[in-house]
Amino acid sequence: MPWNFDNSIPIYLQIIQEMKRRIIRKELIPGERLASVRDLAKEAGVNPNTMQKALSELEAEGLLETERTTGRFITSDQNLIASLREAYLKERLQPFLAELQSLGLSEEELTTLIRSQYKEATK
Repeated sequence: MPWNFDNSIPIYLQIIQEMKRRIIRKELIPGERLASVRDLAKEAGVNPNTMQKALSELEAEGLLETERTTGRFITSDQNLIASLREAYLKERLQPFLAELQSLGLSEEELTTLIRSQYKEATK
């Protein structure tokens, strides 16, 4: 998967967000071993120090685990992954819901609209 970076946001923060998205999407599977820092940096087109900083932050959050002799792994903690997913979704939903409420949309109208659009998207 290509890495696309926005120059207005620090790259290591974007790497963290992308890794979280990949965990939520199950592109990175719990217990899966990650490639080396150098390989990940090469894939992303960034300096290995930048990748190391991002991975260290993810480890501090508990999303990565390091085994001294075998490398880094995605956490197997399903509760942590579920919490990550919920927080990620809430973060994206809040501005959307606030905008729709400012337009006067009721909860019932919003629910109907979402169901309708969901059906369209899954056809």
